[in-house]
Amino acid sequence: MRLALEKRDSKSRKMTILVPIFSLLISFALGAIVLAISNANPAKTYYAMFRGAFGSPTKFQYTITKAIPLLLTGLAVGIAFRLKFWNIGAEGQYVCGVIGITWVMQFWTFLPNWMLLPVGMIVGVLFGAMWGGIPGVLKAEWGVDETLTTLMMNYIAIGYAEYLYINAWKAPRGNMGTVKYPEFAWLPRIWGKVHSGIFFALVLVLILWFVLYKTRWGFELNMIGKNPRAAQCQGVSIKKNIILAMLLSGGIAGLAGVIDSAAVTHCLTKGVNSGYGFTGIIIAWMSGLNPFASILIAIIMAALDTGADALQISLKLPSAMGEVLQGLILIPLLAGSIFTEYKLIAVGKQKEVAK
Repeated sequence: MRLALEKRDSKSRKMTILVPIFSLLISFALGAIVLAISNANPAKTYYAMFRGAFGSPTKFQYTITKAIPLLLTGLAVGIAFRLKFWNIGAEGQYVCGVIGITWVMQFWTFLPNWMLLPVGMIVGVLFGAMWGGIPGVLKAEWGVDETLTTLMMNYIAIGYAEYLYINAWKAPRGNMGTVKYPEFAWLPRIWGKVHSGIFFALVLVLILWFVLYKTRWGFELNMIGKNPRAAQCQGVSIKKNIILAMLLSGGIAGLAGVIDSAAVTHCLTKGVNSGYGFTGIIIAWMSGLNPFASILIAIIMAALDTGADALQISLKLPSAMGEVLQGLILIPLLAGSIFTEYKLIAVGKQKEVAK
């Protein structure tokens, strides 16, 4: 007798809920092992991270602020993943959004003051959409592998941004980064460090949930992801939907960059490639591509990031330990996600082991 995987007749809703939960628990267990090997007390470390992320109103504000761009990049990646388009390029699309709004803020001074922020946001979103649309067209028209193109385009965008803030758009007097955006063009704060960008993110969650679950286009995306051949037989245009999905995915990732720069950094800086796009991949997977679940996962990932800073202060651990714990989350998730579409059976006795 041996164990084998058998494809389910339909995707298991129960496993869709249970797999992320158990994956997270296994991730924390693996993290505890890594911490123990590093001569750190796992319980004290996790408690210190929790305190660092939620231990005071100010710390909680930092966590929520960090979660906003993470939520947006998670939503962006999730749209592409629905049709099995592996968009690994949200980081570059995020950077393009920052480049777009910075271009407007620095050079479109002919605009009235009240128009500068909305125009800058629109241009930034369009830059992100354009950067996402390129691999979409390459895949749709010529079948170019999207994993490679989206990944490589990240480094093109990051390298170009580096050129701009070091050379072409450098602030005067040798300062690193570009000139600060005018204060009247900053996104306002609503509670301490938490800014109004949170409203954009939450409204987008509602819109995407409706579009993906209640409209024909959402149904078509889901159909393409599950069975492209069947979708084509039903008259669904796979090429058109790939391009549209990637334009939207890139635009939302660009919006993440636009909001974070307009509300937090207020310029194009060296740290613009902050890893939000790569973390968005984890958020999309852990949420099961569900926009509402993405909110909780984004907060958890943000807490791991902000809480990691406390490790240096209280436990003398490197802040990079937070990145290690983030990476450990993805491994059990990818391994466990197979059980949403497959089940374990005992070959020979045909006895079902997992449902």
